[in-house]
Parts: sequence; C-alpha cells; structure tokens
Amino acid sequence: MIRKEGENRRSLKAEEKRADLAIIGGGMSGVCAAITAARQGLKVVLVQDRPVLGGNASSEVRLWILGATSHLGNNNRWSREGGVIDEILVENTYRNPEGNPVVLDMIILDKVIQEANIQLLLNTAVYEVAKVTNDKIEKVKAFCSQNSTEYLISAPLFCDASGDGILGFLAGAAFRMGAERREEFNEPMAPDLSYGELLGHSLYFYTKDTGKPVHFSAPSFAMDVQANVPRYKSFNAREHGCKLWWVEYGGRLDTVHDTEKIKWELWKVIYGVWDYIKNSGNFPEAANYTLEWVGMIPGKRESRRFEGDYILSQMDLIEQKAHEDAVAYGGWSIDLHPADGVFSDRSPCNQWHSKGIFQIPYRCLYSRNIKNLFLAGRIISVSHVAFGATRVMATCGYAAQAVAVAAALCIEHDKMPAALYSDGLLPELQMQLIRTGQFIPGIHLNDPDDLVQNSDIRASSDLNFAGFSEEGYLLKTLLVSAAQMLPVQAGKVPVSRLLVHAFERTVLKVALRISSRYGSFTPDVTLKELEISIDQGAHYIELDFDASIDKDQYVFICFQANEQLQLAYSTQRITGLVSVFNGTNKAVSNNGKQQAPEGSAVDSFEFWCPQRRPEGHNLALQLDTVIAFSADYIRNGVNRPTIQPNAWVADIADPEPALHLTWEQPQTIKKINLVFDTDTDHPMESVLMTHPETVMPFCVRNYYIEDDKGNKIYQKQGNFHTINEIVLDELITTTKLKVVLEHPSEQVAASVFSIRCYA
Repeated sequence: MIRKEGENRRSLKAEEKRADLAIIGGGMSGVCAAITAARQGLKVVLVQDRPVLGGNASSEVRLWILGATSHLGNNNRWSREGGVIDEILVENTYRNPEGNPVVLDMIILDKVIQEANIQLLLNTAVYEVAKVTNDKIEKVKAFCSQNSTEYLISAPLFCDASGDGILGFLAGAAFRMGAERREEFNEPMAPDLSYGELLGHSLYFYTKDTGKPVHFSAPSFAMDVQANVPRYKSFNAREHGCKLWWVEYGGRLDTVHDTEKIKWELWKVIYGVWDYIKNSGNFPEAANYTLEWVGMIPGKRESRRFEGDYILSQMDLIEQKAHEDAVAYGGWSIDLHPADGVFSDRSPCNQWHSKGIFQIPYRCLYSRNIKNLFLAGRIISVSHVAFGATRVMATCGYAAQAVAVAAALCIEHDKMPAALYSDGLLPELQMQLIRTGQFIPGIHLNDPDDLVQNSDIRASSDLNFAGFSEEGYLLKTLLVSAAQMLPVQAGKVPVSRLLVHAFERTVLKVALRISSRYGSFTPDVTLKELEISIDQGAHYIELDFDASIDKDQYVFICFQANEQLQLAYSTQRITGLVSVFNGTNKAVSNNGKQQAPEGSAVDSFEFWCPQRRPEGHNLALQLDTVIAFSADYIRNGVNRPTIQPNAWVADIADPEPALHLTWEQPQTIKKINLVFDTDTDHPMESVLMTHPETVMPFCVRNYYIEDDKGNKIYQKQGNFHTINEIVLDELITTTKLKVVLEHPSEQVAASVFSIRCYA
C-alpha cells in the first residue's frame, strides 16, 4: 500500500537518457533515421509523441507511403527509394499485401525494436530545450503521458523529424512558414494569395460492407456537404481512406496552433459526407455499408520549414540541377493545393512533374544557425514550391537516412553537421550511404574496401539478349501507344522484328526515341520514324531505323496507337527491361501528356509509364544483335538500372546459374553483401491498395555460397529482400567464392545487381 500525506508540491518522476543521436519524431523519417543510425553503431533515443510509429503512414492517419515512383504515373523508371525505406516497403508487401494499416504499425515497430542501439520512447512529447550556447543544444525535456515520467535527453547531436519542427522551434532555429514571393528564388510557380500559401490537413475514414442493411444517424455537428462543399458530387460509396486525400482544410489557418480547430472542421465534413452517402438516396449501393473507422488526428501536410545552408527551390527540381553534396533524391510532382481545400472550387491539386528525379543536397538537412541540429522529414530546407515535391513520405524517409549516416560520420570525426560539407567529407558520406543501399543519382560507389573490385569475375552463363521468348506470346490490341525500352550501347541501334496482326489493311507508325536529359526516361527526342503498310492477317515486320546513338542509354521503340493492329507480347520478364505506355493515370494528374502553363518554367512532355502486373508484358521484339547482361556489372557501383541495366543476368537455360569470384592471393572475408532485384519500378503503396504478388518476380529466392574448398559457407532459402548482408560466424580465408543461385521462375532468369565482400 502507498499512502502520502499532503504536500505543498511534488515533482514528476525523472529519468535521464543519453545517446549519440536524439531523434525527435517517430514518423517514417524518424524511423528510417533511427534504424539507419543504429546500424551505423550509434546509440539512439527515438522520441515519438504518439502511441504508434509511422506518422502519416500509421493506423492513426492511414496515408500510403509514396515517393519518386508516384503510383507508376510518371517517367521516373526504377526510382523507388532504397535503404531502410525500401526494406520496410518490401517487408510490408511480403507480410501485408492487403495494405492493412494495423499490420504496417506492427512491421514498423518490429523493425525498430530489433535494433539494440535504439531506446524508444512512445507517447512522449518534447516541450523544453536547454542549450550550451545560443547555437548548440545540450538536452531536451520530454513528458510521457502514459507513465507520468519526465525524460531529460542529452546527446551531442539532435535530429528534428517531428513534422512541425518542435525541437527546431524551441531551439531557435531559423524557419519559414508560408509561400515565398516569386522573385526570391525565381519561382514562376510560387502561388499568390488567392491560391493560398499553405497546404492543409486531411482526415480519412474507412467503410465496411456488413452484408445487411445498416442505418446511420448523423451527429449534430455533421455538415451539409451538398450546400458547403463545391465538389460534393465527387464523393461516392466506393472510395474511402486516402483515396479521399482531397478532403483537406486549414491552409488559411495556422497549421501548427490551429490543428484542433482544423480537425473539428474535418470531422464535420466527414460525418456530413457519410450522412450524404447513407441518407441522400443517391447511393443505394451503400445500404449495407457501415462507417468502420474515422481518423482521430489529422494528417498534416505543411507547417514550418527550417533553413539550412541551402534552400532547394523550383528550378533545382525542374532542371534536375547537380549538387556536389547530393545525398538523396525526390521525384514526386510539384504538388500544391489550394489553401481553401475541400471548400475551394478550384482543382484539388496542381501537380507538375519533372523530366526525371532531382537531387537533394546535404546542405538542406541541417540548421544553418543551430550547429548540432539535423533536419529530417517535411521540415527540411526547401522553398514552399519545392516542398510540394519533397514532402511525401518515401522522399522524407530517404533523406532522413542520409542524416543518420552523416551523424555517424560526425561522431567518428568529431564534427558538427555543417563541417562534413566544409571540411571535404562529403565523398565519404556518399560512399557510406551507397553501401547502405542509398541510390544517389549521378554517383557511383567507389569502395576501396570492397574485395570484389580486385577479383576476377566469371559467370556460368550470361544472358546475351537477342529478343524475348515467343513461347506462349500474347496478342494485344494497340489501343494506346506502346513502347519497349531497350538498353543500347553507343553505335548503331539494333534492327528488330515483331509479330503483328492486322484486322484489316492499315499503316503502323513506329518511332525511335531517346531522352533529351541523359539518364532520364522521358522519350522526347525522335531520332527516326517509320510508316509500315500491313496487310490483313499476321506478319513479322522489320524495324530498321538506320540510326546511331553516341552514348550508352535506353532507347524507346514507340508504336503509335492503332485499333486495327495487335502486337505480340512475351510472358518472359528480364531485369532492366520494361514496356511503357502513353496512357493516363488520374491518380497523379497524368492525362498522357503534361501541357505546362505559359510562364510556369515547367516542361511539356508525354508520359510513357509501365502497367502494373499482372499486365505490363514486354513487346516480343527480336534483335539482330545481342545486348549483354555481363557479370562485370556486379562491381560497377550502381544497384539499379540507369543508363544500362547494371545487372548480371544468367541465361534462363542455365541449370545452375553461378558467379565465380577469384583472387590471386587468399582473401580474409567476414562480410558479404548481395543486392537483388526487387523491382524498384513498383511503387509498393503501403496501405489500402493491394499488390499482385508478395515477392517481386525478379528477386532471387534461394542461393548458397561456397569457398575455394567447396565448403558451403552460407545458404539462404526464401529470400525476398533487396539487400542481403551476410556476416559470417567466423572469418574465412579463401581464393574463391562461388555464388550459386536458383532462377526465380521459369519465366524469370536469376539476376544480381551487386556483390561486395569485406574483411
């Protein structure tokens, strides 16, 4: 029994926490930063003011995680983010293909607690900052509402991943809120006051079919959406969750301090929407539906943005400017919303895509005036316009991983964040990032510690691609323009042939295209066009463009839509080869072509995008020369297709595909990293949407590794992850490694992007 006499006052229970890096905020940015930092050997305290991790991705909000892939609605091929954010998405697709947000909560929490270097504090809110000097944080105070405990958290380095920037705000870090004028950064897309300067919040709801009629009585605060919401006719009984992202409000309020007010207005809208669907008589199909879940906290888009040593702006994105300190990338459209949100009669969003992904510089990821404060998530140093593209969760998490590796280098070299840039440590940061799975556009891994760089590499077979298998080919009508992307080396473009079927005599128009921005995938330059007369029936046609290219790159063989024609497609799938279509994708403002407004500085161009599996078959082209998928690719320092496939692919007829790594002198090996193809073209939305398979069809499931004596030093069954990091129980000394793999299926040959070995 506990009994206390009355006292004048009491103090809370207090605990001190010390770490190398304190991360405030447990959304996807904080989670990715914490896991990455922990794996770099740092002691981490992760502070989250909610009962679950994941932020806007969690079951409290239920927004899908997206980034540069953009629902497969842009020209950013193979652009899904790498590292920990990729690991989480791949794991979620494997364990949670139905997109259950509660299961995603479990997966994220499981990832965090598996890291012994992370101390996790849930339901804990930071409310005070103590500083050593005006420009350096010493410790923070935080309060946990569930255990009535005050935490004093001290660290040499802090990271604000809180969304609203509570740590940066309390520490006095320079920040911005609202839109800059066009003149400041020469941003033609900067909005005027009539459009509004801030994006608002959203709340979502889920519905369920109970199989029997369900009555709904609206609460007194439910809004009459037919009278108050200009787009009320857009509501329907089938859509729920984050497909109703446009149910947005608050852009003309203080999106930090007015959040509770904004939430109540959104509740009024949501319950009014459901009242309209259930009781207006316009939706008889909703008779058996019930309201299963309504969000309790709003998903926030925009509030404070903090200033670093560089502020990313519109032209960085549109022109894909190169930065020597690039550590991450983005590829979502510049996606701005009218400040009046759901009460506006304007289009709910204003999305403008770039011709490719854009770099994010390291200088955007730390405060310019608080010297031990990193920035992560939506608060990084960008203009309001650039924020329209950097704010999405996969991009936020990706940049946060760079913060974590930078923090590890700061601890190792006894530096503050800005000094990594000023003291010339960026190449080391970039190398360490790529080691963790971070793809940085334009930068290859140059790893002096990788023993594979000095090995002789031989393969049991290489795929010398001369065309797709025609066995079991599919004939599909050319309803929309289609293209096959082929990785071609400098020189003459191969002559190809294709089986076509004409319903009646017609003319097939074919174009050979490349991208004007080298390394991007927008086919906006036409090298040659052909017009081929085709008689009724099935015929093989020859495509000889008699054209050459001066650099290795992907070319597009584009077939103009013609409903009188069918083209042959193959069921074979090969790493680095994909077909694309000039169709539409309303989910991301893709109408087949982007027609930029005059004076916006945005490019006009066509969208050529893949189809989601089980569609998206390759065109069954046959070539007069071969495209080699050689074993040398596994050490070129790039782990996804760029200007070339960058992958070794075995011949599908090889009964035991294997890679042989040989050294003249014995090598001591402790760690082996393998990078497999988990299809970085697939967006892997984390909730609501389902996926056609739990394991990407290109991914090698089963393999083993032998040393020079034939000893099996490692074996893996049932792999589904991108990166396999193998830490051997004991050091081995060997002159040879043999990696033996199984083909993933009869239609997909075994492939590997990279093998790295370390002592």
